Amino acid sequence: MVDFSRRDFLKFTGGVAVAGAVAVTGNQSEAQISVGNRLKDAKVTTTICPYCSVGCSILVYAKDGKVINMEGDTESPINEGALCPKGASLYELANNPYRVKTPLYRAPGATEWKEVQWEWALDQIARRVKAARDKTFKHISKVKVKEKDTDGKEVVVEKEFVVNRTDAIAHIGSAALDNEECYLIQKLMRSWGLVWIEHQARI
Repeated sequence: MVDFSRRDFLKFTGGVAVAGAVAVTGNQSEAQISVGNRLKDAKVTTTICPYCSVGCSILVYAKDGKVINMEGDTESPINEGALCPKGASLYELANNPYRVKTPLYRAPGATEWKEVQWEWALDQIARRVKAARDKTFKHISKVKVKEKDTDGKEVVVEKEFVVNRTDAIAHIGSAALDNEECYLIQKLMRSWGLVWIEHQARI
C-alpha cells in the first residue's frame, strides 16, 4: 500500500490540473492559428440568425462565393458573440448536400415526391388558394344571440352578421420575419378573409 498523505494528494492533483490547463491552452492556440489562416482574405458579412425572434447577429465568412465559416458577432448587443445550438449549426444550413433547393410536389395518390419549377409551384398555390376561397367564402353568417323582448324577458334570436371570411384556409407565420414583413403578410391574409392566422416562435 502506497503511503499517500493528504498534502501529497493535493500536490499531485494541483500539478495535474496545471498540466491539463497548459495543454488545453496550447491546443486552443494552434486551433486559433489554423482558423485564422483559413479565414485570411475571406469576405466578412453580417447577418441575422433566421431561427427565432431573438435576432442574434452572425458573421459569415465567404471565399469564392462559398461560405467557409460562421460565428457569433461579438459587437452585437443582443448575443455578444454567443450562439445557441441552432444558431451555431447555421454553417450546415449553407453547406449541406441534403438541403432541398427546389420545390417538391407529391400528386394525390402518389408515393414519391418529384422536383418542380418555382413558377409552376407558385402558380399552383395561387390557383388552389383562390379555388378554396371562392368555394368557402361567406358574406353573411347567422348567429344565435340572447336579447330581451318588449316584456323584458330574455329570448334567443337568430341574427345575420356581415363576416366576409373563409374558414378553409389557415396561415402560420415565422419568428424570423421582421415587423414590416409581418405587417404586410397580416394585411394580405386579412384581405383574403382569413381568420385562422397563427404565429410560431420556435418550431
